[in-house]
Amino acid sequence: MRNESERARFGLRLVHQGKVRDLYSWRDELWLVASDRISAFDCILPTPIPGKGEILTQISRGWFARLAPLCPNQVLGYDLPPEVPFRDWTGRLTRAKPCRPLPIECVVRGYLAGSAWKEYASTGRVAGVALPQGLREGDRLSEPLFTPTTKAQVGHDLPLTPSEAERLLGTALHARVSLLSLRLYEAGRQYAAERGILVADTKFEFGIRGEEMLLIDEVLTPDSSRLWPQSEYEPGGAQPSFDKQFVRDLLESLAWNKRPPAPALPDVIVAKTQAKYREALRRLFPELEKEIPLRGDLGA
Repeated sequence: MRNESERARFGLRLVHQGKVRDLYSWRDELWLVASDRISAFDCILPTPIPGKGEILTQISRGWFARLAPLCPNQVLGYDLPPEVPFRDWTGRLTRAKPCRPLPIECVVRGYLAGSAWKEYASTGRVAGVALPQGLREGDRLSEPLFTPTTKAQVGHDLPLTPSEAERLLGTALHARVSLLSLRLYEAGRQYAAERGILVADTKFEFGIRGEEMLLIDEVLTPDSSRLWPQSEYEPGGAQPSFDKQFVRDLLESLAWNKRPPAPALPDVIVAKTQAKYREALRRLFPELEKEIPLRGDLGA
């Protein structure tokens, strides 16, 4: 593992280290490096998922290209320049245009799941919108809902009412991002459905560069979305998914208070989780999945 002084020799400065991605500045670019770290219940686990960073990068890469006609994005490229010899970043690097991120997470929900299901079961509403009575967990909504949240640096993102989101963005910008988020979700939902995947919900992030709005961060990955196998969909309960559900289920079964330090993961859970992420990439963008090796120590 390289230290920051070594990276600084090549002009790289650490801007932010998130749960999964590290952000660096390089000349006039912003670099997003997806790690193999995995988090659950707002804790980074001590056990990485080999190849996860490469898989997430390739999924976003496919979506950025596919959704570009609807919204320009921050991507400049994915290849390391020859003067930066960090080959361990190959396949997990996104070189991006710096921009000013919007201060909200743009969440779109097409199915009743997660916190939306809990809110509906308690109040009959989701993000303040009254829904028909008698819906089940996992039911598809008649129309997707835009349900923005705060962008918390620590802890959970919190839901925003439309008026709260408007105060943060201004009326015109709020209307613009809500419509754009719904359009992107619909395009992603249709493409994924043709490949046997239901997009239950997802989170988009946008940034402003000059007068242009850009799609940034990650797009429609198993870390930012609930992706369900269409063949196994059966409303009325929790659904199988292409994400870290194996990890969550294991942690829920342990006597752990959901505070750091988190417990290590057994090899079987690591292997199952890696396989689910990879299957999502294989279904969505098989041409990109072929570029990632199958070694078990991938990304180590």
